[in-house]
Amino acid sequence: MSRLQGKTAVITGGATGIGLGAAKRFIEEGAFVYLFGRRQEQLDAAVAELGPNARAVQGSVTDLADLDRLYETVKAERGGLDILLANAGTGSFVPLGEITPQHYDQIFDVNVKGLVFTVQKALPLMGQGGSIILTGSSTGVMGTPAFSIYSATKAAVRNLARSWALDLRGTGVRVNVLSPGPITTELALEVLGDDGIAAMGASTVLGRMGEPSETGAVAAFLASSDSSFMTGGEVFVDGGLAQV
Repeated sequence: MSRLQGKTAVITGGATGIGLGAAKRFIEEGAFVYLFGRRQEQLDAAVAELGPNARAVQGSVTDLADLDRLYETVKAERGGLDILLANAGTGSFVPLGEITPQHYDQIFDVNVKGLVFTVQKALPLMGQGGSIILTGSSTGVMGTPAFSIYSATKAAVRNLARSWALDLRGTGVRVNVLSPGPITTELALEVLGDDGIAAMGASTVLGRMGEPSETGAVAAFLASSDSSFMTGGEVFVDGGLAQV
């Protein structure tokens, strides 16, 4: 398939997991992809795996100067931007009663503030046919024990998409949310552990964890003209977890 032939994409949190799965699919469909992330070693490994149509820029979504440097690089090398997957995120389990200001600030700074400025700073490079994809989560519509702050950030992401779709009316740029459920990623393993991964997979209607390639396939759909009449929407890739 070549739905993304000649397109330029940026993926934050792109070196591993859901971001890397999307990068693989975008490149398979013809895009040139910029990976943005904090860890240079993982970025280098991802580019080595992805090949010549991938480029890495090291930085954090919480650092506005890093975001400026990312988009300056894209503009200088590619002239503009067609697809943005704002995927960088973090989370950890902390129950009510043990939430600290540090925990709150860390999660909201990455998942909400970082996402806001990732999108806002990309806009001058985007135009007619542009697609912005925000990574949400099935937790944004569910109650999850000890995961309230993370879940609240993903509920915020959902509403940002609704409001931004209205803000972007007439620009030709669409914005939608891709909301994964339990996906086998490094972050999921770190947060849940092996036993938690097994239990979470068993809790889905399909009885298993999802794979980054499966979220990548849906990201490619949202990035392409196949979803041209979609904006302000949300697509769940969660094995039915939050649907029934």
